[in-house]
This record gives sequence, structure tokens and C-alpha cells, in this order.
Amino acid sequence: MSNITQEELNERVALLRRFRSLLEEQRGKFREYLTVLEKQQDSITSENPENLLAHTELEQQVVKSIANLQKVIVPMSKMYSAVGNKTPAAEDAEITKIQNDLSDLQDKVLKQNAINRDLLRVHIEQLRSQIANFKNPYKNNRSVYANVHAQAVATMVQVEV
Repeated sequence: MSNITQEELNERVALLRRFRSLLEEQRGKFREYLTVLEKQQDSITSENPENLLAHTELEQQVVKSIANLQKVIVPMSKMYSAVGNKTPAAEDAEITKIQNDLSDLQDKVLKQNAINRDLLRVHIEQLRSQIANFKNPYKNNRSVYANVHAQAVATMVQVEV
């Protein structure tokens, strides 16, 4: 480290701090996403379509913010890799820990997402079965509006004053 200037060192530390803050923000978003997925699971099991819709919309917003963060994190990660082993050890260890936490959270999110998909699949099959077994009580009744058989109907009305 003695061959780099103080300005270069300051730039690297600033880069690492920004990268760390982005990773922490992404980790927070993944935690939020996991919470939304868990609540979505509760909505699926309680068969509450309004809450399920709300959680789905919230899920889409969180996923979008994660994707936007990822657009910034990828170039920062490349810059971090380029700096390589010239970073302070404490900063490097903290970034590695955050990246490991992120990886664990991503695995949990994927597992929870799979659980929710399976629950939804089962619920949809149950609904299809209910619909298929639904019997229309009016199926064989003749409608009062149907004119299947011609009936004698008055065509003239007499009005007296």
C-alpha cells in the first residue's frame, strides 16, 4: 500500500463504502421481499384474494427496486474487483459478509417463492374442481322469457273511457 497515494487510497475507501452501502440496501430489499412473500403465503392459505393482490403488487414493486439496485451494483462490483487485494482488510471482510448474507437471503426468497407457487397451483386446482362440480339449479327450468312454444298472447287491448 505504500506505493499508492493518499488520494488513491481515499478513492478506494469511498468506492468500498459506496459499494457496501449498496449491498446493505439490496440486502434490506431482499429481507423486505422475503417478508412480502411470507405474508403472501398467509394470504394464499387464508384464501384472501384482496390481500393476495396487494401482496403481489407490493412484490412487483420490491422486485423492480431490487432490479434497479442491481443495475448499479454490477458496475460497482466490477470496480471493486478491479481494486482487488489493494483494499483495507476490514472493509473487504465486511463486504464479503454482506455478500454472503445476500446469497443466503436470495436462497430463502427462491424457496419461499417456490412454496407460494405450489400453494397457488393447489388453490387453482381446487377452484377448477369446484367450478367443474358446480351445478346450476336453473339449468332445466324454463325461463319466463323464453318463447320456446308459441302461446296465445293478446295482440289487442281494449281501453274504455
